[in-house]
Amino acid sequence: MSDTPTPTRTDAASEASPLAVGCSCDSLDATGRKAVAVDPDTKARNLKRLRRIEGQIRGLQKMVEDDRYCADILTQISSAHEALRAVGRELMRNHLKHCAASAIAAGGAEREAMYDELVDMMYKHSR
Repeated sequence: MSDTPTPTRTDAASEASPLAVGCSCDSLDATGRKAVAVDPDTKARNLKRLRRIEGQIRGLQKMVEDDRYCADILTQISSAHEALRAVGRELMRNHLKHCAASAIAAGGAEREAMYDELVDMMYKHSR
């Protein structure tokens, strides 16, 4: 993992999306945008959490199939929801640490686009 910023994107996708302009954290390939600066330990933790959540969801399906008590199912749904929020917090932290910090330090249009992206993310994901 390097703290040096990656070059700004100048492809058609970044021009089409003002929020993506110059984010040094992503690169474009045949499958779409990819994160560049992801800590391997953070990635491993998130994957472990997501696998655990996947098991929780399968457990919820079984609870519904078995006609388990509604309050118990709702408790498990709340638990799975909080686990997903924990993954989201880790992803937000990584985005702030790498993408946002680099774009804000770069200044100009890149900084303004990142401010807009962060505000949009906060409102969209705080529901």
